[in-house]
Amino acid sequence: MKEKSDVRTMLREAGILFVITLLSGLILGLVYEVTKEPRRLQQERAIEEACIAVFPQAKEKGVELTFETLAAEPSAALREELAQDHVEIGRIYSASAASGFYGYVVEAVSSKGYGGDIVLYVGVGADGTVNGVSILEINETAGLGMEAPNVLAPQFAGRKVDSFVYTKTGAAPGTNEVDAISSATITTDAVTNAVNGGLKTALELLGGGAVHE
Repeated sequence: MKEKSDVRTMLREAGILFVITLLSGLILGLVYEVTKEPRRLQQERAIEEACIAVFPQAKEKGVELTFETLAAEPSAALREELAQDHVEIGRIYSASAASGFYGYVVEAVSSKGYGGDIVLYVGVGADGTVNGVSILEINETAGLGMEAPNVLAPQFAGRKVDSFVYTKTGAAPGTNEVDAISSATITTDAVTNAVNGGLKTALELLGGGAVHE
C-alpha cells in the first residue's frame, strides 16, 4: 500500500510541476509577444538617433536628413580583411536631404571588446571625411573601457584618412593617430578596428566597389 501511495504522490508532484512549467512557458511567451513591438520601436529609435548623431553638422545647419537602408555589403576581399580584426558590417544607410547626398552611415560590430560585442555607427561624408562615430552598444569596464563614447569616439570626427591607428604616446597632429584610452587597450583596439571597418566600407561604396544585392 505504501508503494502505491508513493507512486500516487510522485505522479501528483510530477503533474503539478508540469502545470507550473507549462504556465510559466505560456506567461513568458505572452510577455515576449506583448513587449516585442515596443522593443523593436525602441531599437529603431536608437538607430535613428545614432545615424543623426554621426552627421552633427547637418543638424547644426537645420538640415533634415533621411536615412535609407541600402542592400549593399562590403566586397569579399574587404569582408575577409575585416574578419581578421573580428569586425562585421551590419546595416548600411545612405544619408540625404533635399539638397542632395550627404554620405553613408555604416554599422560595424567588433566581437573583441573586453566585455563582449561593441556596436557602433560610423558616419562618412560624401568627400570621405569621418563626420562622427556613435557607440550604440558597449559593456566594458566602468571608468576604463566604458569611457570610449566620451574619450575615444570624438577623436575620429572630422578626420579624412583611409584608416586609423591608436597610440599610447600621444597622437601626432595631422596624422591618422588617435589616443588610446589609458589602461583600456583591448577596448581601444576593438573600437578602432570597428571604426576602420565602417570607414573602409563607406569609402568602398563611394568608390563604387561595394557589393549590391
